[in-house]
Amino acid sequence: MRTAPELRDIAPRLATGAFILNTGLTKRRADQATAEALHGMACTAYPFLAKLPPERFTRLLAAAEITVGSALLAPFVPTRLAGVALTGFAGGLVGLYLRTPGMREPGSLRPTRNGIPLAKDTWMLGIGLSFLAAPCRGLRGSGRPRGAMRCPRRKRRPHRLGHHHRPR
Repeated sequence: MRTAPELRDIAPRLATGAFILNTGLTKRRADQATAEALHGMACTAYPFLAKLPPERFTRLLAAAEITVGSALLAPFVPTRLAGVALTGFAGGLVGLYLRTPGMREPGSLRPTRNGIPLAKDTWMLGIGLSFLAAPCRGLRGSGRPRGAMRCPRRKRRPHRLGHHHRPR
């Protein structure tokens, strides 16, 4: 049985999902100059992307953004799974920020004026990591899909009456 996202996860899922989905939908209609600019910046940080033509790269990037944004907005997608997608995507964007010259002040992680638009992706990475730390829910019992992993159980010591707990 799938459960709805926890109340605490709804606002960050909506905010990041809407932002990323909108960005992907915008990139889907990118013109040649925009595609070349996006591709050029990405190739600076990730040289292996130079093998892709700019238009194809931009279409793939748009599809990835639409997929991640939609997963965050869809309430039937478990928060941890949405967190995996967001963390991977935002990790790539933070890598772009860290590897692109001129985005950071020399010898520092602080962004330059040009780096501020990319530095904001660290927030998405933090949100994704917090989703990964979400408690396992809905995986025990008969509702668990075949082959699905169980949440690890914590071993508890039996409590004996008259004995006080001693710190380790």
